[in-house]
Amino acid sequence: MIRVLICDDQWIVCEGLEAILDADPDIKVVGTATDGAEAIEKVETLKPDVVLMDLKMPVMNGVEATRRISMAHPDVKVLVLTTYGTDDLVFDAVRSGAAGYLLKGTPREALVAAVKGTAEGETHIDPKVAGKLLQCVTQPGEPEVSVESTVLAKLSDRELDVLRLLGQGLSNTEIAQRLFLSHGTVRNYVSSILTKLDVDDRTQAAILAMRYHLVS
Repeated sequence: MIRVLICDDQWIVCEGLEAILDADPDIKVVGTATDGAEAIEKVETLKPDVVLMDLKMPVMNGVEATRRISMAHPDVKVLVLTTYGTDDLVFDAVRSGAAGYLLKGTPREALVAAVKGTAEGETHIDPKVAGKLLQCVTQPGEPEVSVESTVLAKLSDRELDVLRLLGQGLSNTEIAQRLFLSHGTVRNYVSSILTKLDVDDRTQAAILAMRYHLVS
């Protein structure tokens, strides 16, 4: 059972999301919060697997709450769900440790799938946001970066294969099935990739996979 905490300053949104998620037998909404500070408190007591986080809220915004939750509880995944797709908020949320970024208006089937995937370690980024995210990580005027770049040269061929699939949002289990490897072997490859690329999590590695054109 996937335990979910919903954080949004509009109660009607919280009620709607709770109704959608609780309708799935594999998901249980364990609580709601109306600002980032309350979300941090409830993560401590409710121990959710996934926090569905809005960004613009009173008291403490979702970006700061995401950063604090990610630092204090690295096992808790924060999935941003917001109406805002502006560059600064997208990049700030990802840098703060968000495991994914969806826009409100996402179909309920896609939302449920994203919550389940996030709990399994997948990365879900709304297609409307992905382009902005790439613009954030690729500075204007920066030359085209090839696969033979210094950064990717650190990775072995098999690590590049894993990074490509990670960039597509696949979980370790799915990568293992695709490459005919054990789950433990894939976990070790992912750990090595994060170290060699000097990134903190799978989301940042996935961004690099897109930036270096490993993912179409």
